[in-house]
Amino acid sequence: MEIEKVNLAAKLTTFHEHWSPKIVGGLNGQLVKIAKFKGDFVMHQHEYEDELFYVIAGQLFIELKAKTLVLEKGEFVIIPKGVAHRPYAPEEVSVLLFEPEATLNTGDVTNDLTISNLDKI
Repeated sequence: MEIEKVNLAAKLTTFHEHWSPKIVGGLNGQLVKIAKFKGDFVMHQHEYEDELFYVIAGQLFIELKAKTLVLEKGEFVIIPKGVAHRPYAPEEVSVLLFEPEATLNTGDVTNDLTISNLDKI
């Protein structure tokens, strides 16, 4: 097994679609993913998995039942399992996600944004 570093900026230039996470690494049953978000996503929750959102570039909003979080570049939040949330981004934002392998991007909702087979880049 060859050990290599990962350049997130370079990986982000390899795709342009929004709401389509790409796998860039994995460890201990967890996946490290990057994605570009723009526009609205669906309100959803993950019954069994916590989810980490780290903003690489841009500004990410995460709507919760009681408030909306605003994440700036260099900030992250962990959404605990069972908590309904809706990410959205008026302008494009680049995000790193850290979550268990079994995590479906739309959680308990299945719609046209659901991606069950992620690309590894």
